Amino acid sequence: MSTALLLGLSIVLLLFSYFTYGRLVSRWLGVDPSRRTPAHELRDGVDYVPARRSVLLGHHFASIAGAAPIIGPVTAIAYGWGPVFLWVVLGGIFLGAVHDFSSLVASIRHRGRSIGEVVEAHLGYAGRVLFLIFSWTALILVIAAFAIVVARTFQEVPEAATASLFFIVLALAFGGAIYGLKLPFVPATVAGVLLLFCGIWLGHVFPIRLPVDAWLWVLFAYVFAASVLPVHYLLQPRDYLNSFLLYAVLLLGVAGVFVANPEIQAPAFTSLHVEDLGWLFPMLFVTVACGAISGFHSLVSSGTTAKQLDRETDAQFVGYGAMLVESLLAVLALVAVAWLPAGEYGAFMAKGSSNPVAAFSSGLGRLLGELGLPAAGAKSFVALAVSAFALTSLDTATRLARFAFQEFFAPRRRAVAEGGGPPPRAPLLARNRYVATTVSVAVAAGLAYSGSLGQIWPVFGSANQLLAALALLAVSVWLAQRARRNVFVVLPMLVMFAVTLASLGLLAWHNLLGQARSPVLGVTAALLLGVALVLAALACRALRGPRGTRDAVVFERPR
Repeated sequence: MSTALLLGLSIVLLLFSYFTYGRLVSRWLGVDPSRRTPAHELRDGVDYVPARRSVLLGHHFASIAGAAPIIGPVTAIAYGWGPVFLWVVLGGIFLGAVHDFSSLVASIRHRGRSIGEVVEAHLGYAGRVLFLIFSWTALILVIAAFAIVVARTFQEVPEAATASLFFIVLALAFGGAIYGLKLPFVPATVAGVLLLFCGIWLGHVFPIRLPVDAWLWVLFAYVFAASVLPVHYLLQPRDYLNSFLLYAVLLLGVAGVFVANPEIQAPAFTSLHVEDLGWLFPMLFVTVACGAISGFHSLVSSGTTAKQLDRETDAQFVGYGAMLVESLLAVLALVAVAWLPAGEYGAFMAKGSSNPVAAFSSGLGRLLGELGLPAAGAKSFVALAVSAFALTSLDTATRLARFAFQEFFAPRRRAVAEGGGPPPRAPLLARNRYVATTVSVAVAAGLAYSGSLGQIWPVFGSANQLLAALALLAVSVWLAQRARRNVFVVLPMLVMFAVTLASLGLLAWHNLLGQARSPVLGVTAALLLGVALVLAALACRALRGPRGTRDAVVFERPR
């Protein structure tokens, strides 16, 4: 089968679903263009800031993409390209995009609060506590892991380090030009994108070489600043400008595939069991992760994006649309390595030295060479784009961890609303973003330097998918209690619970009782399994209650 046919089919299916199923989901969620969004109602110039939908799409897409939709499909191709392709496309349309879109709408209907507070409104305070503990822990893992990945990339590719530092300065200048000096948006964007690509040239001229530990200190200082600064000063403009890097990779990659059109060398299916990964069910779904559905996206949708949405009708474009673009990136990653000879792919993915980013960069770089670009330069450009988006996931995860930490210590919302009179002053840990960021960054830094991350990381894929199941569970209960259709959310939720409970059960058994014998992995998997079961029990109790009687009176405002 040709790579161009596979990629072309995915583009048609993803585009068709946006204009058909995406609109149906919008109708079922009750998206209303006349309703004020939290970005306007609660505008504070720090977190709640209305953004153009094109800017917000870039910010949101850059935040959710990272390197995961590349690493997951490239790794999972060990099962064959057929199962990976089907899960990425169908999972992206019916699970991932619905998950991101519904999480975003649920958050804006709860005044831009996180999914954790949506859980509290409909499952009770205990559910909120469990969810926030779980999500904060998962985000700390993301921060530590991506900090190590980026630091090692900067050491190995110093050109990427220089370009990334230049991008940060450029983002500050772009934010000041748009929001401070009120310069016209389109000319400022054109200038920003041109300077962005000049930064790539600058990196090759002045590469900065530092050891990994030094880069870790630089990165943790950067994410601290990105977390506490107003979102439109650094985080939003950096993600928006960086999104053009990934758009360039996507467009050039698609063009390279259609021009070269090599035949797929990988088998369509290999085996139900792969030695280093496990059984196809549930491990294929956990391995692909962000290419089809990711719980991390619900934290982005309800953490930063919901606070910047200008109009409710932008939610489909940003929430549903960005996930479909990420699925397209995952398909591009799949075809970029599927045409490589088996021996070459195996060398990249050898046990103990697995490097899916290098496999993707090599495969796509050679396809870009068919467009007349130097193969070596194209490979470096792809690697730079991937590292830039790993850094974007890193700074967004830090801000989300700050949100989760502050919300954990915030007063009980329903108790405040029912008490009458003005709400009590929130405690220091709930209202001080500097304290919350310091704690989050310090814990992540300790984990990054401890060396224990290698033991904990294998369970993170399951934890991430479990987070998606819990977010879908919260949305399902919210819709049910508002007497709205929710089967389009319930079915994906059941699928994700089946996948994650099975994978966590296998991980717990293998690491506590099986041959793996890793107590850290086993206990972590068992604890996550327990959290999921408790929250599922709370949801079942809530769903058995009266429908349409608890209309989120604490959060939702009349139009």
